[in-house]
Amino acid sequence: MIIKPKIRGFICTTAHPKGCEQAVKEQIAYVKNNTTVKKGPKNVLVIGASTGYGLASRIVAAFGSDAKTIGVSYEKEADAKRTASPGWYNTVAFEKFAHTEGLYAKSINGDAFSDGIKEEVGDLIEKDLGQVDLVVYSLASPRRIHPKTGEVFNSTLKPIGQAYTNKTVDPLRGIVKDITLEPASEDDIAKTIEVMGGEDWEMWVDYLKERGLLAENMMTMAYSYIGPSLTHPIYKEGTIGMAKNHLNDTALSLTNHLKDLNGLAFVSVNKALVTQASSAIPVVPLYISLLYKIMKEKGTHEGCIEQMYRLFEDKMYVDGQKPALDGNRQIRLDDFEMSQDVQDQVAALWGQVTTENLVEIADADGYKEDFYRLFGFSFDGVNYGEDIALV
Repeated sequence: MIIKPKIRGFICTTAHPKGCEQAVKEQIAYVKNNTTVKKGPKNVLVIGASTGYGLASRIVAAFGSDAKTIGVSYEKEADAKRTASPGWYNTVAFEKFAHTEGLYAKSINGDAFSDGIKEEVGDLIEKDLGQVDLVVYSLASPRRIHPKTGEVFNSTLKPIGQAYTNKTVDPLRGIVKDITLEPASEDDIAKTIEVMGGEDWEMWVDYLKERGLLAENMMTMAYSYIGPSLTHPIYKEGTIGMAKNHLNDTALSLTNHLKDLNGLAFVSVNKALVTQASSAIPVVPLYISLLYKIMKEKGTHEGCIEQMYRLFEDKMYVDGQKPALDGNRQIRLDDFEMSQDVQDQVAALWGQVTTENLVEIADADGYKEDFYRLFGFSFDGVNYGEDIALV
C-alpha cells in the first residue's frame, strides 16, 4: 500500500511506519547530541510510552542516561487493510534503536488501567530489573474501565457553571470561527476525574510498592497542563481542570505513601503542544498556532523532546538532589510559554485573528506540519510514494 494521510475530524486514521521511525530517530539524535543526563535514572517504567511526552521521556531516559526502560501502551497492530497506529510504529522504532545500542527496552501492549497489565508489568520488573527508580505516568486516554467495578467512564471537554463561547480554528482547513460549549453536569465532572485524575496513577504506584518493586529514593511523576487565562474556562476551570486538580492531590498522597522509601511524587506542568488530544479541544489549536508564531520568533519554542530533556537535565537530576517543587508539588516546564511578554502578544493577536489573516499572524503551517508528523507524515528523507507491506 502507498500510505497517505486520511483525515477524519481531528484524527488521521493512517500512520506511516517509516515516518514514525524517522520521528523517533530525530528525537534520539537530539538527546545524543546534547546530553549530559548520565546521572539520571537507571531503571524506568513509562506508563503511556508510545507517543508525545511519554515517548520523549523514554527516549531521554534511555539515550540520555543509559536507562533500562519498560514501556506500557495500548496500540493497534496493522492488518491487511489498515496501518498500525502511530504509537505502535513509534514503539517498534524505539526498541530497534535501543537494542542496536545495547540498551534494555521491552514494551507491553494493553490496557494500562487494568489489573492484568499491572501484574504483567510487575512480573517483568521483578524478573528483569528487580526494582525501578522512576515511574512516569503519561496516559492520555478519553475512556477508562475501572479495574475493580468494571464501570466504564468517558471524559468530557466542557466548561463548568455556564456555557462558554470563544474563537476556535479548524487547524487543517484554516477556518476561524466561534464555538459555544454547553456546561458540564456533575456526572460529567465526576467521570472526567475518574478517567484523567490520579486514581490510576496511585493504583500503579501502590501496586508496585506492595510488591517491593520500587527502589529507595525513587521518583514518580505525571504530566499536566494549565495554560493561560484565555483557555481557563475550557481547560483549567473546566472538567479537565478538575481532573488535573485531582492529579495534583494525588502527588501529595503518593509522596506520603512513599516516605519509607524516601520517594517523591510530583506533577510536571508542560508546554502546550500539538497532540492528538489537544487537536480535539476547542480554542486550544488556535491558541497554539498563535503561541508558536511568537515563541519561534523568540527562539524559545520547544517540542516534546526538548521539554523532556530540559525536565531531566535541568529539573530532576541536578547534582544528585531531589527536584525543587512549588507549593502545588509541581515543576513548571511551561515557564517560557507563560512569560508575560509572550502572553501579552498572544492576547493582542487573539483579538485580531480571522480566517483571512490566520496564515499571516499565526503559525498555521507549523501547526499542520506538527499534526501530520504525529502520524509519520511530512518528514524529509521519507519516500511517501513507496509501496509498503502492511503485514
